[in-house]
Amino acid sequence: MTSLFALVDCNNFYASCERVFNPKLEGQPIVVLSNNDGCIIARSNEAKALGIPMGEPAFKAKDVIEQHGVHVFSSNYTLYGDMSARVMQTLAQFTPNLEVYSIDEAFLDLGNFYGRDLNQYAQEMRETVRAWTGIPVSVGVAPTKTLAKLANRLSKKSKKAAGVLVLTDERHIEEALRRTEVGDVWGIGRRYAQKLAGFGIHTALDLRNAPDTFIKKHMTVVGLRTVRELRGEPCQDLELEAPNKQNICTSRSFGRPITGLSELQEATANYASRCAAKLRRQKSCTGAITVFLQTNQFRDEPQYFNSKTIALPTATNSTLELLHYANLALLALYREGYRYKKSGVIVSELRPQNQVQASLLDTIDRDKHQRLMQALDKLNSSWGRDKVTCASQGTTRPWQLKCEKKSPCYTTKFKELLRVGVR
Repeated sequence: MTSLFALVDCNNFYASCERVFNPKLEGQPIVVLSNNDGCIIARSNEAKALGIPMGEPAFKAKDVIEQHGVHVFSSNYTLYGDMSARVMQTLAQFTPNLEVYSIDEAFLDLGNFYGRDLNQYAQEMRETVRAWTGIPVSVGVAPTKTLAKLANRLSKKSKKAAGVLVLTDERHIEEALRRTEVGDVWGIGRRYAQKLAGFGIHTALDLRNAPDTFIKKHMTVVGLRTVRELRGEPCQDLELEAPNKQNICTSRSFGRPITGLSELQEATANYASRCAAKLRRQKSCTGAITVFLQTNQFRDEPQYFNSKTIALPTATNSTLELLHYANLALLALYREGYRYKKSGVIVSELRPQNQVQASLLDTIDRDKHQRLMQALDKLNSSWGRDKVTCASQGTTRPWQLKCEKKSPCYTTKFKELLRVGVR
């Protein structure tokens, strides 16, 4: 069977999610801010045209935003995650083999579709996703994942492509490589691009034609794999199941500086609870938990950063146990007299939950914990995250992120569903 991949990428995904439920935003400049409304992490094409750079602190772009009437939104990851799931479910209608690469990208295996009109099939994907979810996407189709990435990128830059580019003809592939700077090739990046430029390699075509010995010497075997993919040799298969994480971190900056221990305990308990839930989702247990605490390094005030790791007597994914050890670590870290900006929890030394070595001195009723966690996860899955929590996680949570411009969770909260009036 001949390999063939499609890369489907949502256009300006965060901005597009905001437009789905507010059509008046079509054609308007939009930016989405990071946690705590700090930096610009997403821009619509109209915002890009105004010269607003990615990663710019929001306060630095204030004049441009006000002058041009740019619409500003706090990041709404609940909405974006749900819209992403809807896009992926829609794409799954077109092939049984799909790899969710990121929140807004997916690779599709089209190896059995060479007999079809690929351009028409890709356009059908694009139109179906737009009709079913409201999200515009671009599609690149090619014999390898690296070439599909390249085709997708070019499909966005060409009006003639209309959001779809199929690269199966060698002449078209060569022209696409010639038009692509080497730094824009998937997996190359700025550092390698600068290094390759010193050897006269400026385009993807230059890279493809470089000798294998040169690539192995200067870019290792991983770089050689990329070059072979540019030559049309598939070296990367679809990852139909995401590999389990080797460690998990949950961390947030606070909406305001915190000085008191009780609020730090509450925030850290929430982060530990999130880690526990993520462990259970991938059916893993952790053998060690780390808590870290830090002040704001950009403020002219006393600074403090420290972390504490506790090796667990028995690996676990129980929220109750992780809350206990996270609090022990925090108590060892906390120092009075500082204005804390951020805390976080990291779980490491992960292993499958069915391969945990029990301890002869273990006093925990693990069967009881397991049943309790299953009930907890089921309730929160049915009624929404954090509907059922531990008391140590608090209820008011005044330390939470600042999200002053957050849009409603249109698809996941009954109270925030769109209301339609009929006259």
